[in-house]
Amino acid sequence: MPKLMQPVFRFAPSPNGYLHLGHAYSALMNADAARRMGGRFLLRIEDIDTTRCKPELVQACLDDLAWLGLEWPEPVLRQSEHFARYRAVASELERRNLVYPCFCTRSEIAQAADGALRDPDGAPVYPGTCRSLSPEERQVRLDAGVPHALRLDMAAALAEIGDRSLDWHEASGERLETITTIRTRPEKWGDVVLVRKECPTSYHLSVVLDDALQGVTHVVRGTDLYAATAIHRVLQSVLGLPVPVYHHHALIRDDDGRKLAKSAASKPLRDLRAEGIIPQDIRRQLGFA
Repeated sequence: MPKLMQPVFRFAPSPNGYLHLGHAYSALMNADAARRMGGRFLLRIEDIDTTRCKPELVQACLDDLAWLGLEWPEPVLRQSEHFARYRAVASELERRNLVYPCFCTRSEIAQAADGALRDPDGAPVYPGTCRSLSPEERQVRLDAGVPHALRLDMAAALAEIGDRSLDWHEASGERLETITTIRTRPEKWGDVVLVRKECPTSYHLSVVLDDALQGVTHVVRGTDLYAATAIHRVLQSVLGLPVPVYHHHALIRDDDGRKLAKSAASKPLRDLRAEGIIPQDIRRQLGFA
């Protein structure tokens, strides 16, 4: 009888601000699911934005999660220490003509984009300006050091994938035992950025590589990343990576119905702790008592 794979869950915050109740909910959900399923709970620090992700914010993140009573194996994977690995994969995609350099500025994209075409996040779909550059013009700009990102050539990637399925399994239930097959429409995203101008990766590229590296079997994250799973399935397919089971949980919202966010100055866990709130209060409020 084959040995069953131990479930592996992960919580992967970006330390570009202090954690709030929304982060606590996702972290506790992952840890609770790992416990109930006899699995492992990992912590990963997604700090590819080295300008905004400060060491003191990383430490604050670790302190907040420990305060909640969470434990994880060491060492913790920090994405800023793995840029060479991400860049190597991006170079492989370049050799396979699945990505191309994009020299466009945001204002140029806004001017050229068809306002009626929006990606699932509501942003204008990239019009493919640099995809149409001749090899000679592309090389002239590269030789001149013009800043550029690398975009996925979505049409080329989908052509290479062919009739292979890009569906994913969305799990629900107390033990994530109920599975629904989700059909994907990755072409709606257009040519997404896989390597940003300012760093040798992007969220999309690094997250699929690290989930595979760490053997993550269940990706439990917020519904704000539901649609992006289609991009991740494309990358998993062209790179030959395993496909985890997904569960996209509801987002924690404030009294006005807005999702909690660092950009919205949602109250951090550290402030709640300073007010005398204890971890049991947080767990009870979020349904993990």
